Amino acid sequence: MTRPRQTPSATPDMAPAPLPYRSDIDGLRAIAVLAVVVYHFGFPGLPGGFTGVDVFFVISGFLIGGILWREREAMGRIRLGRFYLRRFRRLAPAFFVMALVTTALASALLLPFEFREFGKTLIAATVYLSNVLFFRQAGYFDAASEDKPLLHTWSLAVEEQFYIVLPLLLLLFARRRGALIWTLALIWAASLAASVLLTPHLPTATFYLFPFRAWELLSGVLLAIWGCETGRRWRGYAALSWLGLGLVAASIILIPAGPQFPGLLALVPVLGTVLLLANGTGRNTVNRALSSPVPVFFGRISYSLYLWHWPVVTLSLYLRGSYSGPLEAALWLALAVGLAWLSWRFVEQPVRHARLPAPALLGGTAAGSALLLALGGWLYLGDGLTSRFRPEVQPHIRASADFLQDWSRCTTPASGPLMGLEVCPIGPEGPPRVLVWGDSHVRAFREGLDQAAQQAGTPGLILWRAGCPPVFGLRKVESAATPAQDLDCTNATLQIRQALPQLPDLTTLLLIGRWSYYATGAGVGLDAQNTIALHPADGPVRIGEAQSDLLAQRIDASVAELLDRFEQIFVLRQPPEIPGYDSRRAAREAAHDGWPLARTPVTRPEVARAEAEARAASAEAPWRALAEAGAVSLIDSWPRLCDATTCHALQGGEGWYFDNNHVTNTAARALHDLFAPVFAADPAS
Repeated sequence: MTRPRQTPSATPDMAPAPLPYRSDIDGLRAIAVLAVVVYHFGFPGLPGGFTGVDVFFVISGFLIGGILWREREAMGRIRLGRFYLRRFRRLAPAFFVMALVTTALASALLLPFEFREFGKTLIAATVYLSNVLFFRQAGYFDAASEDKPLLHTWSLAVEEQFYIVLPLLLLLFARRRGALIWTLALIWAASLAASVLLTPHLPTATFYLFPFRAWELLSGVLLAIWGCETGRRWRGYAALSWLGLGLVAASIILIPAGPQFPGLLALVPVLGTVLLLANGTGRNTVNRALSSPVPVFFGRISYSLYLWHWPVVTLSLYLRGSYSGPLEAALWLALAVGLAWLSWRFVEQPVRHARLPAPALLGGTAAGSALLLALGGWLYLGDGLTSRFRPEVQPHIRASADFLQDWSRCTTPASGPLMGLEVCPIGPEGPPRVLVWGDSHVRAFREGLDQAAQQAGTPGLILWRAGCPPVFGLRKVESAATPAQDLDCTNATLQIRQALPQLPDLTTLLLIGRWSYYATGAGVGLDAQNTIALHPADGPVRIGEAQSDLLAQRIDASVAELLDRFEQIFVLRQPPEIPGYDSRRAAREAAHDGWPLARTPVTRPEVARAEAEARAASAEAPWRALAEAGAVSLIDSWPRLCDATTCHALQGGEGWYFDNNHVTNTAARALHDLFAPVFAADPAS
């Protein structure tokens, strides 16, 4: 995101004349940045506001490509040092200030594991690799993106990578103009083709990574080269300006957020921007509107506004939970605009116009980068500085970070009956004797299961898939899953069913699941919005039959089939759900207690035992009947999690629940002895 005015060369007798200022480009920047900002603040009506970033990419390619091409043609070479010093002067100071202020605010707000991750993103953003980091973590449209105050730096990283690649290409083909233009055109075509072909399969990669975004920047570069070669004055035709504006507006208003972007959809804002740039100096209504004072103002502060708006969004929502309505969102947006103006007026402008010698500019950039890298490393290696919070917050904080396990032993066989499934050994090495099959509750209990298997000396095997009931003959449609994930669940269950007869060493089975979720079809309390519909895997959609009845039928049939295969079947009674508890939310509420504007506390670390039993009743009925008939053995954690009247998320000052239904690693280890009968039941032991 560069400014259109260019500083004259130190050797004007050789260098090209500076490009004339184009107010229409500032107006186009205004459309782009306001689209992004309004979209991120959650205002309705602009579902494709994120495409403003694509507009910025084309503008950057057009301006930087024009600067470098004119310099190459006038002087026969590219002065890389001078080019990068201009980039540092233009981009680095405002970024450093934003990053330091955001770090200070994050230190007061973010929980330790979040602050630790913030340190990692601070390092990545400083070295222009945040797009790679965020690609490896999650998708841009994921809900978790609102917990990443530096997520927006991914697009700055893409541009910085462009600033490295383009000058090097110009140097590589310094004496071969035709070959250079053809090379740029081929790279443009290859990048576009890769984006279109791979977006349906690798949407996160094509969204974040430079090779799949290069064509957008090169669209601007090739337009600038064409203009330089033909002597264009960019007056063009009013009709094309209107068409360009229409395409950009259509992108912002119509393109949906999601995994289908960028791909072909990105052609719409890119083509619209190209048309507006190519016809931007003509005297028509569109260009006059873009050149009017208000758009030009927002265009001038667009870089700072882009820098500041996302930390304001993320940290305000982190503190508030959600905005009370459009008025509050507008007030936070106004704060972002105010911070952007201050940044532009007192950071961008003074540094840009200061007569700083090259060593001072380079040294300042190096010092600022070193400071941010040191800060990021301190936060990361210091595990997010846990001691920042009061003692009463600590149990929730520890619970909020107590969910990662070591899955390094897991493999995905390339052949055999379990081919393509993730297979995770537990216990000692050797042929597995115990199979643990289930959903994400298996993941939660993994450390306790492994500890029990190690103590018994019995090798075991885990097969698990989130939100996928370990019962034959069902297919599910879940609100928190994609259709592909729902289908994967059905296919994995069928494959396990077909594979079991080919795994003779397995003698004992343990089933673990969130049974009440499957029986009732919905979460509870803080996750009540999550729904799951179960249907017969080999029949029509269930109509008129209670979901708990269908589940009970399939449980009975599955156990009957499994008894022909296993000598013993154990079932873990689902730990009681604590509807109002979530460790992260509880930690935030406790940490921000007394803060102005902080969210009203809603979490509760306990539930009446009678309420928990009522929730679990329909799910437990078939398992209790099977246990009474001697078909299965129930493992009951409730006596360790509840007293006579209440079930508790905190036990002995430690967090035993991560959210309202998953236990922490601390709880899993403390409860490991419950699984001793499973592994001791192995006849070979």
